This record gives sequence, C-alpha cells and structure tokens, in this order.
Amino acid sequence: MTTRRQFVQVTAGAAALGSLTSFPSFAQALDLVKIINGFPAGGTADATSRRVGEKLMGSAYTKNAAVVENKPGAGGRIAVESVKSAAPDGSTLLLTPYSCTSVYPHIYSKLSYDPFKDLMPVSIAAVMHHGLAVGPMVPASVKTVKDYVAWAKANPGQASYGSPAAGSLPHFLGAMLSGFTNTPLQHVPYRGSVPGVADVIAGQIASMFTPSGDFIPNHKAGKLRIIATSGPTRSPFTPDVPTFAEQGFGELTTEEWFGFYAPAKTPGNVIDNANAAINAALQDKTVINSLATFGLAARGSTVREMDKSQRDAYYRWGPIVKQIGFTAES
Repeated sequence: MTTRRQFVQVTAGAAALGSLTSFPSFAQALDLVKIINGFPAGGTADATSRRVGEKLMGSAYTKNAAVVENKPGAGGRIAVESVKSAAPDGSTLLLTPYSCTSVYPHIYSKLSYDPFKDLMPVSIAAVMHHGLAVGPMVPASVKTVKDYVAWAKANPGQASYGSPAAGSLPHFLGAMLSGFTNTPLQHVPYRGSVPGVADVIAGQIASMFTPSGDFIPNHKAGKLRIIATSGPTRSPFTPDVPTFAEQGFGELTTEEWFGFYAPAKTPGNVIDNANAAINAALQDKTVINSLATFGLAARGSTVREMDKSQRDAYYRWGPIVKQIGFTAES
C-alpha cells in the first residue's frame, strides 16, 4: 500500500501578471472569437469562459464579445481536440484546467493531442482550490477529514466519492486520500462538477472532490458540507473551512488553474493581442467579483509564465500518477 512519504506535495501557482512583448502588435481585430470549454454550463469553467469573454469586446484582439461553446465529455478532451483542429487564426480559444494538458499525457497512452505541440499557451485566467464535500448520506457528526475516513472505513458499501472526470486532479486527490489512509473509497466519475454535486445533495453518493467554488452556494445553504480545501492556505471564499494540511493531510495540498490556449501555429502578434485583452479583462472589477462567487481568483500571466507553469505541473504530477497506478485502461 502506498504510504504518505511516497507522495509529493503538489503546488502549481500562477506567476504574476506581466507583459509578453514591448513592441506594438499590428494584427487586425477579429470580428468574432469563440471560446470552447469542455464542461457543462453552470460550472467554474463555463463561468470563467463567459465572464472573461464578455470583456474582450472592443480590444485590439476582437471587436465583439466572445461566444462561448460548451463541449462536455471525456474529461475535457473533446474540447481540446476541437481547438487542436481549429483554424490557427485566433478566432478559437480553449479554456481548460491544466489537468487536460499537464496530467492527461501521463494517463492516456493514446491521447489524441500533444499539449506541447498542438496548443499554444495564451494566458492563465483563474486559480482554484479543490475541496472535499459530503452530503446527507454522511452523518452530521462527520466534520473533519479524519472523521470522514473513519466513517468510510466503517461503511465501505457507502464510501464513494465523485469527481468531474476520471483522471482529473480531484479524482487523484481522492485516490491519494484512499491510498495513504488505506480506506476503500469508490470513485464515481462525472461529466463535470454540476451533476456530481447534484447527486451528493440528493444522497446518491457520499462525497465529492471538485473545485471548491462548485460547492459554495450549497455549502452556504446547508445542503452539503465542505470539510477541507486543497490550497496552501485557507480559501478566502470559505475561510471557515480548514485546509487538508491543517488537518494532517499536507500531501493533498495543490492549486489548479484555468488557462486559455490557441491552436498551434497561431501568429505571435495575434497571441499578443489575445493575451493583452484577457489580462485586461481579468483586472476588471466586475470580472474579479463574479469569479469570486465561484471560488475563483482572477489571475493573468504572460505566455511564458503560463508555459512554465504548465510544464512544472506536468513534471510534478507524472510521478504521482505512476504511484497511484491509474491509466485510462485501469
């Protein structure tokens, strides 16, 4: 059985906002830009796409607000494949969590895209912490991660946890908790966070790991209980909830970001304009406040910073995926 010491602490923070180039870009503003994300409407990916997309209008990048298209399924891979094959003219962007580009290459032996060759980083958009929440299937006396582990061991037939996709970071957080506590937690993958949260509330599954922002409205309404979050410090959006590290599970410390990508071979001046427009949108107070309601911290980056963060996450998660032993065929 895998022990705590075999796991490494994972953090993938986004770097501070900065300018990519110091020279002017002369690409003509596009009439229409489409943002594709791989998750259902109503979740954090959808919210990020729409809030930022609305503010791109009138920039050097695009004349109009971006159109958002949701292509859920396959843990976000369908959306990545769609953008990979789109025209490299800046008219199509991908909004995705970094798990699709930094983690999936370790678990899918026949992944239909190479994130380092088929996509171009544009800008990080928002940083999120993941959370563990329990619903009415779990007794109200369960208030901590240790309580949850004890309950799961005593009730193995009910000890299930959902995640927004097999191979996602929330999936692996659950697998890590299961592994180093020797607790039989049954993983239930969903097509995004929204249906999984609904099943937790309905008592169909015991718990879920997913971006904590997807829990917040129902946590505040008392329909489920967030018992831990994955950040290095408490989330400002759920300051009443202790981190995994505070509860003795520091190996589950991690952040994840949503980022914008363009198809490979998109001209550099178009990428520059897109980066500038996205970063300007992320400094808009209405965008910052709106994303905060979903538990997301607006945070832009340069292209180089995003590329480095993606590669850092790729090398950090590879050994963890290997230790857990999960592949797409497992």
